[in-house]
Amino acid sequence: MKFTPIGDRVLLKIKEQLTKTAGGIYIPDNASKEKPQLAEVVAIGSEVKAVKVGDKVLFAKYADSSDVKIDEKEYLVLKTKEILGIYK
Repeated sequence: MKFTPIGDRVLLKIKEQLTKTAGGIYIPDNASKEKPQLAEVVAIGSEVKAVKVGDKVLFAKYADSSDVKIDEKEYLVLKTKEILGIYK
């Protein structure tokens, strides 16, 4: 299924980050109750100029976003104003 965000919205694939404890145990991000902050841009709306598909972005922890499921995979849709920056 193809999904194209409308306007200034972007579709993000959340990048799972592992956190390492002092004892050397890795804890996946999905074990935390907080939203992840690192994601990859998968699709962009027609008004989006600041990011492009494939960019790795940082977004606000409590961003106004919508969780969507496409082809059994989890994604996030949010407005570009919620994106804080691009990793290069």
